[in-house]
Amino acid sequence: MIGRHCIIVPIFLLSLRRNYRYIGMELHFTGLIIGIATFLIIGIFHPIVIKGEYYFGTCIWWLFLLSGIVTGICSVLVADVLWSTLLAVWAASSLWGIGELFEQKRRVERGWFPARPEGKIRLWSGKK
Repeated sequence: MIGRHCIIVPIFLLSLRRNYRYIGMELHFTGLIIGIATFLIIGIFHPIVIKGEYYFGTCIWWLFLLSGIVTGICSVLVADVLWSTLLAVWAASSLWGIGELFEQKRRVERGWFPARPEGKIRLWSGKK
């Protein structure tokens, strides 16, 4: 059975949105797509946490919480396996980012990452 995310060889003739038959050989790319997208989502959250702590401090933790809750609820409501999984990965990365945000604050205090220069006001908090 050919699913929505099924691709048939030869690869250079294929489009991810269409199903093709070539000598009865089927390739299913849903798992590969999920794996690559998961890698990219986690990779996106790494600099977001670092820059977020640098410019805003830990006061933005609630944005990560809100993002995690909303995308977690959406992942339950979406019927398509690919999109549901990607939303769940986004939710887990958002919730994991809360802990990493506070851990990043500790890393800055230890001198492992640059601190915001003195005299510069942190955005949103009004604190130096």
